[in-house]
Amino acid sequence: MKPNIVFILLDDLGWKDLGCYGSSFYETPVLDRLAREGMSFSDAYASCPVCSPTRASVLTGKYPATVGVTQYIGGHAVGKLCDVPYFHALPASEHSLARALGEGGYQTWHVGKWHLGNRITKPQQHGFDINIGGAEFGHPPKGYFAPWGLPGLEDFEEGEYLTDRLTQDSIDLIKTRDTQKPFFLNLWHYAVHTPIQAPEDLVAKYEAKARRLGLDQQESFVEGDHFPCEHKSDQRIRRRVIQSDPAYAAMIENLDTNIGRLLDVLREEDIEGDTLVVFTSDNGGLATAEGSPTSNAPLAEGKGWMYEGGTREPLIARWPGVISASSSCRTPVTSTDFYPTFLEAAGLPPISEQHCDGTNLMPLLRGEEELEREAIFWHYPHYSNQGGTPGCSMRSGDWKLIEFFEDGKLELYNLREDIGESRDLASVEPERTKAMKAQLDAWKLSVEAQIPKPNPNYRG
Repeated sequence: MKPNIVFILLDDLGWKDLGCYGSSFYETPVLDRLAREGMSFSDAYASCPVCSPTRASVLTGKYPATVGVTQYIGGHAVGKLCDVPYFHALPASEHSLARALGEGGYQTWHVGKWHLGNRITKPQQHGFDINIGGAEFGHPPKGYFAPWGLPGLEDFEEGEYLTDRLTQDSIDLIKTRDTQKPFFLNLWHYAVHTPIQAPEDLVAKYEAKARRLGLDQQESFVEGDHFPCEHKSDQRIRRRVIQSDPAYAAMIENLDTNIGRLLDVLREEDIEGDTLVVFTSDNGGLATAEGSPTSNAPLAEGKGWMYEGGTREPLIARWPGVISASSSCRTPVTSTDFYPTFLEAAGLPPISEQHCDGTNLMPLLRGEEELEREAIFWHYPHYSNQGGTPGCSMRSGDWKLIEFFEDGKLELYNLREDIGESRDLASVEPERTKAMKAQLDAWKLSVEAQIPKPNPNYRG
């Protein structure tokens, strides 16, 4: 029998935002238990340091540069370089993961954030039977307490918390499903994206915890240079160096509790053993701007940056009887891999006409063998709202090369020895740098990557 598939994608959750990934301030007992019941990945990546490209990558199995969605939809910025064009919606021509699973006999449900276009590019037009809460918005327009301002969620109790509501809607779908068919639940929570809002009792809990640990007495931020993008050039980058924000911690605990509610229903419905659950995030934690609510240390930077803090993510997978409990994996994987993995798990063949950049992870999940993949690539040719500049990068084995488009600078890091990317080895390893640059250039050419040009109106 085909398994049910529950894919939980959080927004802006950082690599170190879970207890099982090293946080000592945030509390995530449900996700810590999920990791013990399945496999956790130490080197899992989002395919972009901002949201929409990663989401497009998940649904197509393609790198953002391949599918043409390289910036968060609606984003535009210039600095020393001009911006480059990108698709402002998931192209209708894409044969999405939901469509492929639907053709394979699955009920397909999208719940939560979409941010991949509106009208003809909403979830229903990409193969989802049901869409709850998914629209063109990147965050709840009116905040996390109802009314949220989200289409399809007009029926609410005043002050209802959005994460609670989306979880309940997901539970209701499972309880009222067609039991003769498997389901694909694509649960994309809006949390923990800004605005950072959470139930008052939980915020008070973490305010007290911060005082008890003395975190309220420590310096949480370090001020940096001015932003390189023109629209924020009068502001300075503000890096959070410790996890201590009570409201953010409360958002994470609420999410963890709600994920527990969802997992409990799988057990109550006696389908836990027939369900593949995958949990991850769309980009790194917000650590350098917009309130900088979290810290990704020891990773460098965060959302919007080409460094590890921008793309390395928690990833947990559970499938009883298939994935060994308390297992772990250090093989680098990325967002493109979910498409072929879910098709393989469902016993469905690859889509013959569908180009796929991803690699099937089922051998890793079964503990059978390593992946045969030479490298993983990123291309983000835009200025971010968090301080990052246009660039691209690749990881091959333990080595990561970053190219910055403003000045052509190359940086090389050995991530096994230097996870914090504090020691640039480009000048120490010139031959390796040259070889990886050639490989990165060839990849950019193969995907027709857009490269930003100098801005003739740059004022410095």
